[in-house]
Amino acid sequence: MRILKKTFFLFLVTSLMLGCKEETKNIQPEVPVSLIEDMISPAGESSALPHLMSNKDVALLSWVEMSNDTVATMRYSELIDGKWQEAQNIGSGTDWFVNWADYPMITENNGNLWSHVLKKSTEGTYSYDIKMNVKPKGATDWKTDLELHTDGTPTEHGFVSIVPYNNNIFVNWLDGRNTEENKAGERGAMTLRGGVVSATGKLLEEYELDSSTCDCCQTTSAITDNGPVVIYRDRSDDEIRDISIVRRVKGEWTAPKVIHEDNWQIKGCPVNGPKVDALGNNLVVAWFTGASNKQKVQITFSSDGGAVFSNPVLVAEGAIMGRVDVVWMDEDNAIVSWMEADDKTALFKAMVVNKDGSTSKKQVITEMVDSRKSGFPQMEIVEETLYFAWTEQDGAVTQVRTAKMLVEGFSFN
Repeated sequence: MRILKKTFFLFLVTSLMLGCKEETKNIQPEVPVSLIEDMISPAGESSALPHLMSNKDVALLSWVEMSNDTVATMRYSELIDGKWQEAQNIGSGTDWFVNWADYPMITENNGNLWSHVLKKSTEGTYSYDIKMNVKPKGATDWKTDLELHTDGTPTEHGFVSIVPYNNNIFVNWLDGRNTEENKAGERGAMTLRGGVVSATGKLLEEYELDSSTCDCCQTTSAITDNGPVVIYRDRSDDEIRDISIVRRVKGEWTAPKVIHEDNWQIKGCPVNGPKVDALGNNLVVAWFTGASNKQKVQITFSSDGGAVFSNPVLVAEGAIMGRVDVVWMDEDNAIVSWMEADDKTALFKAMVVNKDGSTSKKQVITEMVDSRKSGFPQMEIVEETLYFAWTEQDGAVTQVRTAKMLVEGFSFN
């Protein structure tokens, strides 16, 4: 009996040891799963200047491709079932003003497509006009080279933002008509203008929104329950260049109002505009500032259409490049993206910020070249998925790249 017990004990121990060895043998080291999924980009080589937009169930990506360094072509692709479709042409030109910071855009409203490019008006370096392109619902071809502004001055017109508005398109831009030198040798300031454009490209309304703004920072706009709002970098007589808002309430435009006094005094334009997104009367605004020689990205919220904003939440500081984007995730959380320097490269990052100031962990979307050619990365949300677009540079060659991630992938600290 003792022999049987001893034999059984040895068998049991041996079996357990073999089982443990076998189990250990099958254990594989944990490999971190990337939250970012690369997508097949619809853009070809020598592409740059991406712009992402979404409206209800439509999402579009536009960009510019260069041929022989002389011919520029604006192209676009639609997102269907999470994949970019074959690229389509909007138009081409050899007289376009192609600039890393002032990129063409596309939007859609009820099946109507609208886009714009910048076209040289004279041989002067910074004299160019905004030209509209429209493709009404049911049309087979784009109607191109339509006038948006009719001042006819050989000055700068650009830094457009566009958003669907009722059955039309709300457009705003920086307008240099007052900067043309007069007979006394004087020049006025850059202005902010806006208007409503029909699906056929007719300018239905036009208005001056601010008589003196920063010269070359991107503008941004959204539609609240109260009406359109425009956020932009303003400019005071003392060269304070903080972020301001104008709002259309009950058919009238409000006076410009600074959303937060950073008191950034800078003599030149930083070429770094804000971004806004609206959800009903809830607004979220992200922006870059270099006030007090401290580079940082901030975000602020408003629950009344932009009349009052919360104290800003610090998103990132240090070697910050800015170039922000922001979208609502839900009524309490927004996703903000930005670029920051990392030695000789740049990092495109994003994170979630709650209205209460809490934040998720920062997510690196991709590494980029630290140069102007990297442009301004784009971000949009479609059905719980975030889509990204940016310009990748390899030597002298650039190409628009795209990726996506599920919004649930963000984890909070």
